[in-house]
This record gives sequence, structure tokens and C-alpha cells, in this order.
Amino acid sequence: MSPSKREREYARRRHAEWQQRQDTREVQRSRRRSIARLVGAAVLVVALFAAAVAIGTGGSGDPATSAAGASQAAASSAPPVDACPAPTSAPPAEPVQLDAAPDPSAAQGRTWTATIATSCGDVVAELDGAAAPAAVASFVTLAQQDFFAGTPCHRLTTQGISVLQCGDPTGTGTGGPGYTFGPVENAPADDVYPAGTLAMARRGGDAQSMGSQFFVVYEDSAIPSDAAGGYTVFGRVTSGLDVVERVAAAGDDGSNGPGDGAPTTPISIEQVTVQ
Repeated sequence: MSPSKREREYARRRHAEWQQRQDTREVQRSRRRSIARLVGAAVLVVALFAAAVAIGTGGSGDPATSAAGASQAAASSAPPVDACPAPTSAPPAEPVQLDAAPDPSAAQGRTWTATIATSCGDVVAELDGAAAPAAVASFVTLAQQDFFAGTPCHRLTTQGISVLQCGDPTGTGTGGPGYTFGPVENAPADDVYPAGTLAMARRGGDAQSMGSQFFVVYEDSAIPSDAAGGYTVFGRVTSGLDVVERVAAAGDDGSNGPGDGAPTTPISIEQVTVQ
């Protein structure tokens, strides 16, 4: 082989080796990008899962729901909702406490109409006693005993999910009716909770921890299931969702973290009637 041929062959080998190294580096870079995307997606799922767990009933099973243990954040600068007077009734000094959850048969397997009179206006909902008999039996029984009168809606979440949480007679996120019940009923298979959904709050991972606390979804929200499943959907708002939307528009005080805390505009349940 002449020197020129040897040089050309050597150059070809060098180029082939260089190209192989470049291809290897590109594969490695592609893998790193894929891993970064997966990590980012995992972080997003964890964030959404944390938001879902936050829809709890407080206590040792879910410290994120306790105002005493929550991290403080900057308060929302949004003004209170116009034409929404301050609540006139205070939480009961001695909340109604029952020994056991009502029997699901109390829901009578039928549709109920609930009028939730709040300090900001009425919210009317249909309760599905056939699809969620345990939850509806509990809600109806508590309403008939005036359990909800004077109770504040203590928590508003505006980031990740869009819910207003109510039904705690203590207003702290840790109160209840003296009993808990489960399991989860009528949770959506796709984890999507449309605007207007009424669902039961519970501790993360504990399907038997439902009590009196519930939440109203004011914008379509994807709330991932956890080890206990999803969240019991027991009704839907038929009128008055704008009341919740106006309270949500004023924001929260960030007491549980950015986009999560007490509503800037206080709102309390004055009375719940069912028929």
C-alpha cells in the first residue's frame, strides 16, 4: 500500500472512530434528557399527590392539614369579595358529637336536595344517596341535627387543585362529628373531579377517616388517587357555584403554603336544609 493509501486509510479509521464517539455521546445526552423529563414528571405527580393528600381531615394521619403545623407564606393581597358580609354566627362552643356513623340506609337510596346557606349566599346541591349511601346518610343526618350551623369553610386551595373545604365545627381542619366512616364510594375512575363536585375529605391513605368535612370543587381538578383510592363523590352543585367562585377569586392567606390556606374572604355555613 502506497503512503498516500495508508494515510487515506488511517484518516478513514480516525473519522470512523470520531463518529462513533460522537454517536455514543449523543446517545448519552439523549438518555440524560429522558431521565430529566421523567424526573420532572415525577416531581409534578408528587406535587399533585401532595395536593390530593392535603384534602384531609387533619390529625396525626395528615399533619399538612393542621393550621398549627403549617408553614406560613405571604398572605394574598386580593380584596374581600364584594357584597359578602362577615359571618354572623360563630362555631358552636360544643359541637354535636355522635357515637357512630349513621347507617347507610338512612340515605334511602334516593336523590336529596341540600340547600347550604352560607354567609356569602346559598349553594344548592343534589346528593346521590344511591351512589354514595354512607356519605349521604352522614351528611343528611348531620344537617338534620344542625351540625353545620355556624361552621366556617376553613380551607381554600387555589393552586394545583381548586377546592373549598368546609364542615369542620372547630374551623381548624381537625374537627369532626365524633365518628369516622368508610370506605371510599363513587370516586371517579379517571381521578377528574368536575367543577361543582361535592366530595368527602379524608386523611391521606386512610379510607376509613371520613367524617363531616367535605369539599366543593369550583374548577375541574385532577386529584390523584392514593393507597385508599379516590375521594367519595356524594353530590353536585346545581346552583350557587358562583358563590364559591367569588370567594376563590379573592384568594387565600397562604397559611398552609402558596395557594393553600384560609379564604381571604371569610365564609361560614349558616344552615343546611335537606329534603
